[in-house]
Amino acid sequence: MHMQDYEFWFVVGSQFLYGPEVLETVAKRAAEMTEVLNASGNLPCKIVYKVTAKTNKEIADVVREANYDPRCAGIITWCHTFSPSKMWINGFVDLQKPYCHFATQYNREIPNEEIDMDFMNLNQAAHGDREHGFIAARLRMPRKIIAGYWQDEEVQKRLGRWMRVAVGVAVSRDLKVMRFGDNMREVAVTEGDKVEVQAKLGWQVNTWAVGDLVKVMHEVTDAEIDALMEVYRASYEIATDDIDAIRYQAREEIAIKKMLDAEGCKAFSNTFQDLYGMEQLPGLASQHLMAQGYGYGGEGDWKVAAMTAILKAMGEGGNGCSLFMEDYTYNLVPGAEYSLGAHMLEVCPCCAAEKPRIETHPLGIGMNEKDPARLVFEGKPGKAIVVSLIDMGGRLRLICQDIECVKPILPMPNLPVARVMWKALPSLTTGVECWITAGGAHHTVLSYDVTAEQMHDWANIMGIEFVHIGKDTTPEGLEHDLFLADLAWKLK
Repeated sequence: MHMQDYEFWFVVGSQFLYGPEVLETVAKRAAEMTEVLNASGNLPCKIVYKVTAKTNKEIADVVREANYDPRCAGIITWCHTFSPSKMWINGFVDLQKPYCHFATQYNREIPNEEIDMDFMNLNQAAHGDREHGFIAARLRMPRKIIAGYWQDEEVQKRLGRWMRVAVGVAVSRDLKVMRFGDNMREVAVTEGDKVEVQAKLGWQVNTWAVGDLVKVMHEVTDAEIDALMEVYRASYEIATDDIDAIRYQAREEIAIKKMLDAEGCKAFSNTFQDLYGMEQLPGLASQHLMAQGYGYGGEGDWKVAAMTAILKAMGEGGNGCSLFMEDYTYNLVPGAEYSLGAHMLEVCPCCAAEKPRIETHPLGIGMNEKDPARLVFEGKPGKAIVVSLIDMGGRLRLICQDIECVKPILPMPNLPVARVMWKALPSLTTGVECWITAGGAHHTVLSYDVTAEQMHDWANIMGIEFVHIGKDTTPEGLEHDLFLADLAWKLK
């Protein structure tokens, strides 16, 4: 499913106490609000007004329907009038979809001359939302609370950003990851409990032999390669005479995509230590697949492969500017302190500042028989985040750091890889200390269009730990927070 295929169900709370005329008005206004919100242009998905719920059964029924409808990515609730919250218990206990409490009201202002008890009985969202909020707190439910006037642009955009999180949840719970071989030998951080991950996040992570991929590669036709070469020429600048190397990458890409699509996988990993029967590590092949929305992880890092696919799905149009990244080296000159991120070959061109170039160069690592073709470019400037999911043994921790990507301060003419340079918040050295304290991996997902708030919401829905490193973070404060979190998670 694509971003526009998902919908969110609007469930309005009330009760029979106010009589049929009030309930008719509530339903009419809920339908009007749905229409205006959908026409705003600020929401990535459609809102569907489902019901003004007045009984336990109505709520339980709509929740049951939402749970089993793949189009429904979440529910949005609002209490126009007072809605006794005990009637919500059964439904909320059974709810399996993300939930947003929209604390708003139909009218923007209190009408000074017209306000009377009839008005008060109808327009008591401030009353109803507090009762509604209590029961979710009492049940310890993960939820997003958005307060503000429903016609304000920023309120609508916040709702839209939460919708993207809920789509990320839907993608996660249905995600399949294809591993070609195992992870890089002796590396710790790319390991993880796949059973726990499937139970918590929904990921199905399994291995396919590299030999299976090689077999499919041999079945790729010249006509298929010719067609993909035309796509490469339209999308990228050919900056090498070694056309055979590019055609080999096209063969790899076509074969990988066929296997991914046949198994319903949206993410994959491989390792340079297991290229049995292959001439080149897939570089250009992996990069172009990521540009189409597939997640990828190098050195067998299936966790970052899955997270890349999820963040891409949360981004603009359902394939945003999120990419597999690795911290490589620092510029520690006072006043010019930057991180340089790259990878051997596999950085998604969605972040390219200019048209990427296809080049071929030796790769001094792994089992490559020939020089792999890859895309070379500089990343664009802009605010971004880097995200790392790690297995702490007994729980998962999602670490998110705010960064500011910049145009690289050095041309680096002899570095034949795609690269991104950034300022880490709160500073390079403090950020490094905090990242290492939290256990963050060297592989990350770098995203220009997913925010730390959205990642916090995603982690909250998924029931995993979230750590945010931002402009106000200190090593001492983070260490204290991690200590308390460790105690709290051990009690869960």
